[in-house]
Amino acid sequence: MLDHRLVQTAVIGNASSDHPVILPMEFTELEAWRRRHPHYTYWCGYELGGCGGRLMDRLYHDKVCHFAHVAGGPTCGRAATGESSADHLFIKRGLRDLLSKHGQRGDVRTHDLGSGPGGAVDLHLPAARRRLRFQLAPLDYQGWRHAGATLGEDIDDVDWLFGTEGPLTKEILARNGYGLRFRLETDGGERRVHIGTQARNEPADWTPLDECELRSDGLWTPAVEKIRTSPPRPQPTGFPLAGGLVFAFDHKAPIPEASPFSTDGRRLVMADVKPIGSPVIRAVLSLPADTGLPPDRHVFRVPDHSRLLVREDGGWAIHIDRYLRLNAMDAAQTGLGRILPEPQKTPPPAPVPQAGTAVTKSVEVRASGAVDQPRKSPLSWSKAVVQARELLTASAVQGRTLHWSALASQLGNPYWARSESFRTGFLVEVDSPLRESEPVLSALLGDEGGHLPYLPAVLERIGVDGAAGVPADSPALRRWTERERERAFAVHAKPPRVMPRRLELRQVNDTPTPTKNPKRAPVVPSGRARQGGHNEPTSLQAPKSTAGQRRKVSEEIDRVQRKMFVLGSGFSASKQAHQTVRRARVWLELATPGGAIPSNPSKAQRRVLRVSAPDLLAELSLAAKDLAAVKAKFF
Repeated sequence: MLDHRLVQTAVIGNASSDHPVILPMEFTELEAWRRRHPHYTYWCGYELGGCGGRLMDRLYHDKVCHFAHVAGGPTCGRAATGESSADHLFIKRGLRDLLSKHGQRGDVRTHDLGSGPGGAVDLHLPAARRRLRFQLAPLDYQGWRHAGATLGEDIDDVDWLFGTEGPLTKEILARNGYGLRFRLETDGGERRVHIGTQARNEPADWTPLDECELRSDGLWTPAVEKIRTSPPRPQPTGFPLAGGLVFAFDHKAPIPEASPFSTDGRRLVMADVKPIGSPVIRAVLSLPADTGLPPDRHVFRVPDHSRLLVREDGGWAIHIDRYLRLNAMDAAQTGLGRILPEPQKTPPPAPVPQAGTAVTKSVEVRASGAVDQPRKSPLSWSKAVVQARELLTASAVQGRTLHWSALASQLGNPYWARSESFRTGFLVEVDSPLRESEPVLSALLGDEGGHLPYLPAVLERIGVDGAAGVPADSPALRRWTERERERAFAVHAKPPRVMPRRLELRQVNDTPTPTKNPKRAPVVPSGRARQGGHNEPTSLQAPKSTAGQRRKVSEEIDRVQRKMFVLGSGFSASKQAHQTVRRARVWLELATPGGAIPSNPSKAQRRVLRVSAPDLLAELSLAAKDLAAVKAKFF
């Protein structure tokens, strides 16, 4: 009895043959095939996972032509009978033809990986110590790693080619920058092998196998040659770093050449790095290529978005996009800070000679023997304003502040030794007109977290709300300045970051100006209000405090907040300090003359009203000590 299953592939000659054939499906094509090959015999070959029995071709005009088992043969349990069931044998034959075409020595074998003899095809090139693996059977990551280790025991490298796209093809593409694929197309009684080369973010470029080359470094197609001439550098694997870290640059330490962490748009530097809870380690930092490196005597904190870059060979680096400089005191507590030299004072300008006085020297020789360099020619007012804006913008690009002396030395005489009123007018011109979309560049002038003593006058004249009457040492002004610097660093970063909103100075001012004859709002107890009773003043009184106590509370709040900012919010001490600061702010608002007691104070407000100024100062001091202890332990 004949088998009517639609068997499309067979081997020619005998049951052990590896010469595959696919039967043409159209009757006209099969008739032409018979005329060309009248002596072919067809078998359900062992290399196909078949029974070894004889097959005959069946020609039909009204349905697909196919092979059928000859009656009386063995029972067949062959699993795959479609036109792709002999692809491994077509690949095997194509690789043998390629070896013969180029006169190379190699061994081609098929492998049964558990689902039949067509699981994979290997080409071993002993002279090149290389192997090509055509993977037909499904494979997961662990199986791929294990197979790669087994295949690489007696060779130097393995080229993997996959028939279908999946997680492994994406993995290889990410590792190498390109990947190899294969596919087979039916051509009469043949299945032609094509090799696809795929670069990152590009479609595969397909080439017939017989047009490829076998070289000492693998299988070459025109697309492979183009990619390997200018190979894309794969991105190293990165993991987000939890917590924070501080670091100090070491500009003298060399960077290994051809580092695997060198990528387009990044630069590598060496640094001493201290993660939270760890000792100091020497590490490679990957920074944006346009980052200007500040002096290596400073210490920096990474606020967010740092990643650990790793490679399987054990190499690693730290990816950083943004960092902030610590002040000298906090830097010293990390163990990475150094004692900074006192900034040199700018020498006064040369005296202008009086009329009739002979000038015998073009430079002034001081008693110490030092000779002043000739000064630059004076800049006009408008050019000096433009250059000052450029210098301050360049400082913001590097994420740092600038001394007035450093700015003035670049501008030259007469701008470096003028009065405060002259400097105020000059900076007003630099920052005019005031725009919300642009940071105030004058806020960048200062050092170690400080600002210019005449900054309030500049802000008042350019139109910053609430600047009038603000003391130069006001915590409110210090917070406003820190925010404005953060805005400048963000908008001038490359690439630019989202710029936070400008603080309103009148809202952050801790000491609002009291109004004349302040009146307290009448207080209605909540129970009587619901019953329609009369309004009666509350028995709660504002906390008793002096102006000095209120000023000390404001200063302590500011000191605790600075320590919280440096440490971050991931510690229990930070959370407790935040609660203390919140209570202190409520106390300060209620204790300030002119502040009204709410008509229906909350429980939290009632508790705050009963706290004395000395007790509150003690709580703030304790919070500051707890934060300092945590920082000393982890940094």
